[in-house]
Amino acid sequence: MKSYHTFPVENQHSGLTVEEYLKQVLKYSGRAIQKLTRKKGILLNKKTVFLQRKIKEGDVLSILSPEDQSYGVVPQEGPVEVLFEDPLIIVLNKPPKMLVHPAGHTFQGTLANYLAYYFQQRGDVFTIRPLHRLDRDTSGCVVFAKNALTQSMLEQQMLQGVFKRTYLTVISGNIEPQTGTLDFPIGKHPTLPNRRTVHEQGERAVTHYKVIQFLPDMSLVELELETGRTHQIRVHMAHIGHPIIGDTMYGKSSPKIARQALHAESVTFIHPKTGTPITVHAPLYSDLEKVIGK
Repeated sequence: MKSYHTFPVENQHSGLTVEEYLKQVLKYSGRAIQKLTRKKGILLNKKTVFLQRKIKEGDVLSILSPEDQSYGVVPQEGPVEVLFEDPLIIVLNKPPKMLVHPAGHTFQGTLANYLAYYFQQRGDVFTIRPLHRLDRDTSGCVVFAKNALTQSMLEQQMLQGVFKRTYLTVISGNIEPQTGTLDFPIGKHPTLPNRRTVHEQGERAVTHYKVIQFLPDMSLVELELETGRTHQIRVHMAHIGHPIIGDTMYGKSSPKIARQALHAESVTFIHPKTGTPITVHAPLYSDLEKVIGK
């Protein structure tokens, strides 16, 4: 049985052609539209439609959703903590010491492998599509899309700054001022390929921070990413002289925690289907709770 995504046309899009709506609003490529046309996968008010037909408020576009054929990774039994799930999206709380997706010589033991197994046990087949990544040692929220259209729409929200990510971290020292914005470009380190560094030729990177609490020789800080560069928070905090506790790459090891004390505390996005704002929170893991204390 064919499955369709439906999109009620809003007043602001009245007068667009079907093709313009697909390209401008849903961000479909010309090639993807051609494939849908060949499969008669574009309906207007439940009837096949020409691409140059103009739409109006109250019309309903239905777009064929192709079924995924594989997970894209090997399903493997493992821990999956679901924070939010509906037919289009699933958000997991990633444990520390785990990759989000296979990379390099690591093909199993990742969050993606475990999520594939979770789907498999229910008889569902969804290609594993993480919207963003976390470092191996960073815990917290990771968002996965269950189909290509949802992925594309959420990626657009990320580009537009609508998709928000908030982190909690413990940094060395008491940072002043207690709120601020770190706007330093980040690029690859000139001699260490796995590291990033602040330099003028790097890509713009913006991190907003706010101190939640001063701890003895440390600060508990909330951060919001405006951009999403590799190791952005870790590089920025080290650059201003307040490296994250336990970050051996950009600071030093700590007896308080066996990883960098960084947690993706929440994500906020607009649901692609309903238009409703969604915020999902991830509880802290016990090792970071111990650093912060009561």
